[in-house]
Amino acid sequence: MWKNFKLNKFLLLIPLTSLMFCFNSPKNDDEKMQTIMVSVKNTLSYLHYSPKTINDAYSKDVYKHYFELVDPAKRYFLQSDMDEFGKHETKLDDYINQGDLTFYKLTIDRLYQRVDEIDKITQDIFSKPLNLQEDETLILEPKLKKVPANKQEQYNEWKKFIKYNILQEIESMNSKEEAQKEKKDSVQKYKLQDTIKFKPLTQDEKIKKATDEVKDLVKDTFTRFKKRKKMDWFTVYMNAYTEVFDPHTNYYSPKDKEDFDTQFTGKVIGIGALIQEKKGNLYLGALTIGAPAWKSKQLSEGDKILKVKSKPKDDAVNVVGMLSDEAVRLIRGEKGTPVTLTVQKKDGTIKDVTMIREEVAIEDTFARSIVVNAPNGKKYGFINLPSFNADFENSKGRNASDDIKNEIVKLKAQNIEGIVLDLRNNGGGSLTEVGDIMGLFMDAGPYVQVKDGNGKIQTLKNKNETPIWTGPLVIMQNELSASASEILAGVMQDYGRAMIIGSPQSFGKGTVQTFVDLNRFLNTEDDFGSLKLTIQKFYRITGESTQRKGIVSDIQMKDFFTYAEVGERYDDYALAWDKIPATKFEKLNFFNIQALEKASAGRMAKNNNYQLLLESAQWREKLDKEESITLNINKFNEVMKHRKSQIEKFKVLTKFENGLQFIMYPSEVEREKKDEAFKKKSEMWIKNLKKDLYLQEAMNIVSDMGTKS
Repeated sequence: MWKNFKLNKFLLLIPLTSLMFCFNSPKNDDEKMQTIMVSVKNTLSYLHYSPKTINDAYSKDVYKHYFELVDPAKRYFLQSDMDEFGKHETKLDDYINQGDLTFYKLTIDRLYQRVDEIDKITQDIFSKPLNLQEDETLILEPKLKKVPANKQEQYNEWKKFIKYNILQEIESMNSKEEAQKEKKDSVQKYKLQDTIKFKPLTQDEKIKKATDEVKDLVKDTFTRFKKRKKMDWFTVYMNAYTEVFDPHTNYYSPKDKEDFDTQFTGKVIGIGALIQEKKGNLYLGALTIGAPAWKSKQLSEGDKILKVKSKPKDDAVNVVGMLSDEAVRLIRGEKGTPVTLTVQKKDGTIKDVTMIREEVAIEDTFARSIVVNAPNGKKYGFINLPSFNADFENSKGRNASDDIKNEIVKLKAQNIEGIVLDLRNNGGGSLTEVGDIMGLFMDAGPYVQVKDGNGKIQTLKNKNETPIWTGPLVIMQNELSASASEILAGVMQDYGRAMIIGSPQSFGKGTVQTFVDLNRFLNTEDDFGSLKLTIQKFYRITGESTQRKGIVSDIQMKDFFTYAEVGERYDDYALAWDKIPATKFEKLNFFNIQALEKASAGRMAKNNNYQLLLESAQWREKLDKEESITLNINKFNEVMKHRKSQIEKFKVLTKFENGLQFIMYPSEVEREKKDEAFKKKSEMWIKNLKKDLYLQEAMNIVSDMGTKS
C-alpha cells in the first residue's frame, strides 16, 4: 500500500536537526555506505510506525535475517566463517549507530573469496566423470541443512547439487521426448501428414547433454556473480536491518528505486525492447509494437548489442559482458533524447541505430476488460486489475481508477448484466485509488481508517455521489491479493455492495508505506537512495485491521496457494493484528449472502474438476515440503515415474474449459490486425480465461445476484 505522503507537516513534530547529521559529500563508496547506514537508522528510529529499540536483541535478529538473505541454502560459507562472523552477532546495533562497515566488509569480502573457490571447485567437479549410480541423498530443506564443516564437505555438497540439476535436466528431456512421441503416435494413428521429428537419445547421450547444460548454467551463474558490484550487496545488508522492523520497510538504491517507479507507474522512458542476457552477451528480446525500437525498422529480436551511446556527446559504452540491468540504464533516459545502439545482426553485419526515447507503457500493469457470454445466454463484464497503479508526478498520467472507469463505460455499451472484478494476484498500489474505484460502484462514504505511530486515526472518504455501475458486482481474490486489494474488497464487503469470492483469506498486508529520500536529510547533491518506510496501519470501516488476517471471502474456494505458507501471518517480523473503533457507515444489503453461498456450495460440491484441483493442490504442496531427494539415477527415475503416474490423474485439468465465450471489443479486433504483440497477448489471455474454473463459478454467482438495477 503506497501513499503519496508528504513529510513536511510530519517533520514539524520532529527537530529537523536531529536528522541532519552529515554536511560533507562522501569522497568514496565507503563513506557513502557509512552515511547511508546512519541515515537509515535515524530515519527508522524517528519515522517508522512502530520503531524498534536498537539493542543486542535487534542485532541478533538482523544477524539471522542477513544470512537468510545472503546464503539461504548454506552453500557458500564454511563453519569456520560462521564461527568468525558469530563474534559480531550482538554488535550489529552498534555498527548501524556508528556507520561501521566492519561486519559488512568482512562477510562480503569472504563471500567473493568463497565464490572464487567454489567456481574452481565446480570446474574440478565437471572435469571428472560424475557417477549417477551412487546412493546419495540431497537435503532440500534449508532448515535441516548444516553449514559445511570444511572445504571437503563443501565440495561434496556442490557435487550433490550439480548431480541434482543434471538429473532434473535429464527428466526434462524425458518429458519432452514423451510429449513428442505422443504427438507422433497421434499423427500416425489418424494417418495425418507426419512432420514430427522424433529421435530419442540414449541415457548416456542424455547424461552428457544434461551435464553440458548444467556446466554452462553454473559457469554463467558465477560469471554474473563476479560482475555484481559490492555496492549491490550493501543493499542486501541494509535490508537485513530494515526488514526486521517489518517486511515492507526496505532500503532502495537509486537504480532499485528507478525500477520500482517504472513498475508502479506502468511506464518507462526508453526504446521499448527487452534486453536478454545469454552466455555473457546481451541480445534484443521482444520489441514493443509502436515503440522506438520497432519504429526504427532496423532492429530485430535476437540482435546482439555491442555498444550503447546514451548521449550525443558521450562516447559509446561497450556492453559486451555487462549485466543486463546496467545496459538497460544506459538505454533509458529523458523523453525526447537520442540513444544509439551498435548491434550485430544475425548475418554478422554491424549497424548503428539511433532512436529518440519515448514513454513506453507496460500494458500488463493496467486494467483490461472483456465481454463474457455465459451459458445462460446473458452477457457479463470481466475486468482484470493487475495493480492499483498511479502516476503521482503527472496529473495526466494513467491511474487504476480512470482505467476501471473506462472499462465499465465500454462494458455498459455492450449491455452487460453484471461485472466480475478480478483482484487475484494484485499486490496493491496507491491508497487513494481505492476510494476512487469504490466511487464508481456506490455513493459517497468512508472506505478506510488510517492510524499513525502516534495513535492518531484518520478516516478517508470517497466523495463521489454519481456511481456509474450499480448492478451486480463480484470481486475475486486469492492469497496474493494484498494491501489496496484488501481495502477495496473489505469495504465493498462491509457495505454489502459486492460478493467477495475466492481463497479463504487474502494476503493480510494492513500497512501503509511511503518513500523517504535519504538526500533530504543530507547536505549533498549525491543520490543516496530511498527508504520505503511503514508509516501507518490501515483498518476497515468496522475497525478491524487487515494485518495478518486479510479479508475472509463471502464464498470460499480453495486453490493452489491455500495449502502453501503464503501471507503476512507467516512472516516472523510482520506487525500484529489489532482493532480500533468502527466508523459510522450504512450497510446497503444488495443481496442475500447466505442464499448465494448455499447455491455456490452446491455447485462446487458436484464439480469434479474443482475437487480434483484441490487434490492436485494438496499433492503439489506435499511435494514442495519434501525434505530430501535421491541422487541415484535409477531411484530418481523411479521417483519421477511415480510422480508422473499421479500427475496422469490430474491431466484432465489441463483440458478443462469453462464453457464461457469471450468477446473482444471491435476496436481491439482492429488493433490485432496491426499489432502482432497485442494479438498474441490477447490470444493467450483468452486461452487462460477459458481454463479458469474460478471464473466459471464467479459468472454463476453474478448471475444468481440478479439483473442490473
